Amino acid sequence: MPVPTIDRRALLGSASLALVGTGSAIQPAQAAPEPKGEARAEPKAVPPEVTRILARYIVGARYADLPEAVRREGTRTVLNWVGVAIGGSHHETLDVAVSALKPFSGPPQAGLFGRPERFDIMNAAFLNGVASHIFDYDDTHLKTVIHPAGPVASAILAYAEMHPVSGADFLNALVLGVETECRIGNAVYPNHYDVGWHITGTAGVFGAAAATGKLMGLSEQQMVWALGLAASQPVGLRESFGSMNKSFNPGRAASNGLFAAILASKNYTSSDGMIEAKRGWANTISTKQDYREITEGLGTRYEAALNTYKPFACGIVMHPAIDAAVQLRNENHLVPDAIERVDMKVHPLVLELTGKTAPRTGLEGKFSITHAVAVALVEGAGGERQFSDRAVNDPVIVALRARVKPVVDPAIRPEQVELTVVLKDGRSLPRRIEHAIGSVERPMSDAALETKFTDLAEGILPDDQVRRVMGLCWRIAELADAGEVARAGVQA
Repeated sequence: MPVPTIDRRALLGSASLALVGTGSAIQPAQAAPEPKGEARAEPKAVPPEVTRILARYIVGARYADLPEAVRREGTRTVLNWVGVAIGGSHHETLDVAVSALKPFSGPPQAGLFGRPERFDIMNAAFLNGVASHIFDYDDTHLKTVIHPAGPVASAILAYAEMHPVSGADFLNALVLGVETECRIGNAVYPNHYDVGWHITGTAGVFGAAAATGKLMGLSEQQMVWALGLAASQPVGLRESFGSMNKSFNPGRAASNGLFAAILASKNYTSSDGMIEAKRGWANTISTKQDYREITEGLGTRYEAALNTYKPFACGIVMHPAIDAAVQLRNENHLVPDAIERVDMKVHPLVLELTGKTAPRTGLEGKFSITHAVAVALVEGAGGERQFSDRAVNDPVIVALRARVKPVVDPAIRPEQVELTVVLKDGRSLPRRIEHAIGSVERPMSDAALETKFTDLAEGILPDDQVRRVMGLCWRIAELADAGEVARAGVQA
């Protein structure tokens, strides 16, 4: 999606309005003359105490207040996150990170899903956050494309291993963390994302700080400081997509948020308006600031209830095309040699994010719409195996990839696609997708989430252990000790 443009007059207006902050306004030495024939712009209102309002809500929110639908989605979020973390636990990315950090780790306070090593909680939060995002198979808040669980769950489960907490308290903290990061993301999306920030990292750190701070029992003032310290640690740029660095971002957001909450618990101070102040987070990293998204409807409108789960292990913008390709393949028993070409109309963001035409690695394949469609037509799936080094270098898939022809159509929304498979016998097979499987409108079922979990854990944990871990995830709210999930999911 192109970066929004503003005209000279709007630019000059925004520059002058930036002089208004949360404290005393800085006045110019001499006011410029008012242009003739133009209405005088209303001064920008000083935003409310956004950071404090949010902190007050987090501190006071109780598990008993969560609607049943929100609890259920929180539980599904836990299940999906644990599955993808186990699935990514033996990828080369995590092997490298474990090897690099092991010599510097502190006490063995927390485990890693799918592995035998134990690390201090700061490094464990980072590593589980990395593992959960490696396959790009994690949960997604579609309004902002934030992957909520990686930063939040990774932080609080590491903390829960060192300081036992009940499953109900854990689930409440998870929901509050997801709510925090998604609301803050709403306030600046899409402008913040368009200029290149990886919003999962930049907003995720707030979720990790809020959730950990909730479990630590921070006071309102301490929570304000925790959010402020989180604001000072934005991490993640979209340039990293297609490399190991992408999964670094939610991992670092998890450890940074944990770090912020721990410091705040000892009264390490910050500004009280780090989200909304003139030189605070929102004004510094975005040209859009809609603070109502953060403060309105707290406790009644839940962004956490809108979380979704991926049936395909790649960027969410490719899912409609994969869905269409799989449907056409299965319905028509297509084989690659019968396909002349594949025509597609896609939203501009698709080619901006996933326009790699010659991926060399599985990680790069996750950002190649041509590979995603080709492999879906050849193999009828879009799981982790379809985005492996093997798949992106398969000669049959490579040959078909060259015949996939995406074109941008501004009339197509991000969640849509128009895909037509043109066969060598002259037939054309069209398919339009309005909402892909895995969306809010067509959510994955509980059974589908379990199948995804078992597929990801295959070859890493024994079948009986997989079933036990899934059972604990489904019963998270009933557990006396949420850390039981972490201990059950490690490799013996």
